Amino acid sequence: MTEIDLLVGTRIRRRRRELGMTQRDLGDEIGVRFQQIQKYETGRNRVSASKLWKIAQSLDVPISYFFAHAGDRGVARHADPAAEMETEARELATAFLSLPAEHRRALLSLARAIRRPEAIGR
Repeated sequence: MTEIDLLVGTRIRRRRRELGMTQRDLGDEIGVRFQQIQKYETGRNRVSASKLWKIAQSLDVPISYFFAHAGDRGVARHADPAAEMETEARELATAFLSLPAEHRRALLSLARAIRRPEAIGR
């Protein structure tokens, strides 16, 4: 596994989740089992050019999407913090909406207090 394999896998996972697709959904579309998608997403297996093409079509992104944050020599230099934050925010929103109303209010109060440390002692 190389850094670029991991970067490509991370981008596949991120986009698949953005679209609300399961690993099985994506696997069915490109002709592999969901276990292979797992291996692609973790970087454990490299994605061939033809499979990456099919994945890009299924996820409605250009091939360049998978390499957007790669360095000049094809090695990932840094993560994409904004995209990671978007993913976390989406996961947080999904979890938040599944809570009972009283828990949502309590969690919102906690988040506001953490955002303003001076309010914690009140």
